[in-house]
Amino acid sequence: MDYSDLHEQLVKDLKIRGHICSSQVEQAMLSVPRELFVPVEKRKLAYVDQPLDIGFNQTISAPHMVSIMCEALELKPGMKVLEIGTGSGYHAAVVSCIVGEKGKVYSVERFSELAKQAKKNLKNAGNRTVSVLVKDGSLGLDQFAPYDRIYVTCSAPDVPLSLKNQVCLGGKIVIPVGRVLSDLIVLTRNENGFDTISKGGCSFVPLIGEQGF
Repeated sequence: MDYSDLHEQLVKDLKIRGHICSSQVEQAMLSVPRELFVPVEKRKLAYVDQPLDIGFNQTISAPHMVSIMCEALELKPGMKVLEIGTGSGYHAAVVSCIVGEKGKVYSVERFSELAKQAKKNLKNAGNRTVSVLVKDGSLGLDQFAPYDRIYVTCSAPDVPLSLKNQVCLGGKIVIPVGRVLSDLIVLTRNENGFDTISKGGCSFVPLIGEQGF
């Protein structure tokens, strides 16, 4: 099936609704084939703006939430980025498109089966710049810190101290905080701590781990 028309229409709709504001995010959303990151039986829904089940009580985020988070991160080519919650690998693929070949995306997933599938999905999509590791994402990934950007695709009870410690000065963390209904928080590290703003309500699966739920 040719998904190109549905793909282009979705991105157009996201622009009209104000979820995509920059050409960088627009191009990345157009470049990554979402159908390669959803289960085969759900591919006909790949360009419907909704989350989809990918197994293990996990979901691939709705496209509008991926674009909102990418815009909030203010990504630039060459950045080193940490993702917590790989899922199917789609969000990491979009971020990777923006940071480019000189950038790097490290993604942490707690389910080894999902991590294995995400690696396959990324390979099938032609992505070679995302590294997927199986670990407790609430603890971040200290071995490659500090990061220019950190984002979390699951909801935390609070912003884990580990992630605060692993973002560089001037860097940003984007994370949903809350249980069922969460608040999407953007933190920017400065010399005295963090500036914090809210991007509004959202709903995510919980962050499970030592510094999560």
